[in-house]
Parts: sequence; structure tokens; C-alpha cells
Amino acid sequence: MSAAVGARGRLVEVDAADWDGLLRELGLGDAYLTRAYVEASCLLDPGRPVLLHDEDVVFAAIVREIPGEPGRVDVTTPYGYGGPVGPGSHERFWERYGGWCAEQGVVTTFIRFHPLFENWRNAAPGVQLEQVANTATWPVTVGGDLLAGMHSMHRRGARKAERAGLEVSFERPPAGLHEFAALYDESMRRLDADAFYRFGSEYWEALTALGSRLARADARLGGELLSSVLLLANKDAPPWLHYHLGATSSHGFDLGASKLLFLRSAEWGREQGYEELHLGSGLGGEEDSLWQFKQRFSPHPGREFWLGKAVHDEAAYRELTACGAAEGFFPAYRAEA
Repeated sequence: MSAAVGARGRLVEVDAADWDGLLRELGLGDAYLTRAYVEASCLLDPGRPVLLHDEDVVFAAIVREIPGEPGRVDVTTPYGYGGPVGPGSHERFWERYGGWCAEQGVVTTFIRFHPLFENWRNAAPGVQLEQVANTATWPVTVGGDLLAGMHSMHRRGARKAERAGLEVSFERPPAGLHEFAALYDESMRRLDADAFYRFGSEYWEALTALGSRLARADARLGGELLSSVLLLANKDAPPWLHYHLGATSSHGFDLGASKLLFLRSAEWGREQGYEELHLGSGLGGEEDSLWQFKQRFSPHPGREFWLGKAVHDEAAYRELTACGAAEGFFPAYRAEA
């Protein structure tokens, strides 16, 4: 534990070697909170990975330097979901977090609250909450045929892929991600995706550090990889399986490969003892075509998804942005970063 913040009444920065063990001890071993996942996210949003701990509450986050502002930093959640979680006093955690922010020179905090933990409910009064589109989720413990609950268009796609002879396989942990990365890069180019989503080789390598918390599902026809997904598979409680990233070739799209692959992933998750396959949201939390695609796998209305924005140093924020309100892009001083 970090000696700098380990005194009574202050948060503790958990050492890297103790990070995942503490999560396991608290029953909070969700893949999004693990050291390996946060380190991988730092390759997408550069900063220092931290796990803040106060009794039975933890907060996995990235501390980012503010360019051109020595001694000033901000905090954000890793790619995906996060925020303080745990059964302890969140009121006390947020109070102590404010003290930690003052010590560390933190100007702002931006949180994508975890829809399954529903931790937005415990946000401090000073955190500005914004609700965006629900994330899609697929309960898989319910008895019966998962195919029957899918939207008719998705059912037709899955059946088309079955008739075409596609075969689905699972690998946990994956032996490698080179083949997935090649298909993913091809998909991103075809879709003209934003540069943020064009992940480099170092990101794929970092994901392999998740070990058995990472699973890969492939749909092939005659040996050709048509569709592939990466799943974040919690090794400890809670019993959730998360869709992380996926890719489908043009041929696979025509055959409905992704519909069959998601169906088999839900069935696999049920066999592994998971209760829910969390599919996530659209880009930026919007109700876009990706959101619609995910929502059609299950009749479940989805999980509430909230963002949190907090300004800890009002004077510094005004200086950096020439405004005092957290409106539009947050934090405003990173709008063009």
C-alpha cells in the first residue's frame, strides 16, 4: 500500500502486486477493475493506473497528466466502465476521495459508471450525473431457448449461418490475438471507424495479460475466420460475462455470422455458470445502429448507463477552460486533445 496516502482518514493506493487479490477478497473481481485491464486501457488513454481503497470500497482509475500544466492531473475511468464499487460507505469514500484529489492536484474526474454494479446511485452530491442510452444485456440463466428470445431478424441471421455450416469455437485464454487483430483492423477500415478504435499491436499484447479473464469466440467456414469476438470473462465473483470487441468480414456479414456467434457466446456463458452476458452500449452511449444491433439479442430492456463529472479545483478549471461549468465535452480543456 502507498505510504503517501495510507494514514487514518485517507485513501490507500493499492500496490500493483496486491490489486487483484484485494478485488477477489472483496468479491469485486470484475474484469474491468483488474490491474491488467486498467494497464491495457492506459495504452488508449495514457496515464497512471491506480486502485484507490477505503475499507470495503475501491476505485480503479487512470490518473492523467494535463499537458503543459505541471502538478495538475485529472482522473478518468478505463475504457468501458468503472467508478467506486463495494459494500462499504460510499459517502465516506467520496469525502476521502476529495481529500486525495486535493493532495494529488486533481482538477476533474470523469466516470463511466458500471451499469451492472449500478454504482451511479452512490455518487456524491458534487458529481454531475448524465444518463445516456441503456447498455444491452442478455440474462443467460433463464431456462429455455436463448434463440427464441432474439429479435426475428437476428434469429434469421443465426439460422442462416447455421445452414451455411459455420462452426463456432471458444478459447480461454486465447493462444494469441494476431488473427483477431487482423480481422478487427479490416473491419475498422471497412467501417471507416474513428482513429481511437484503430488499436495498435501493443494493446492486443496487453490484453493477453488478462489470462483466463479473456476468452475468444470464432465463427469459421471451411477454416476461414468470418467473425470473432473477445469476451471479458470474470474469473471470480460477480458472475458476469462482458462483450469487449468484435469483428466480422464482409463474407461473414452476408452469412449472419455475428448473430450465430453471439448466440453461441450466450450459450457458452450459461454453460460456464455466468448469469449475464453484458453487451454494452452504442458509440458514446448513443442509440445508434450498434446499440440497436446489441439490443436485439434479448428482450431485456437493458441496464441504466450513467456518466459522472466532477470538478475538484474550480479555480484551476476556470483557468484551463475559461468557463466554470461542466457542459458539453468534459473536461472542456481536453476537447481538442
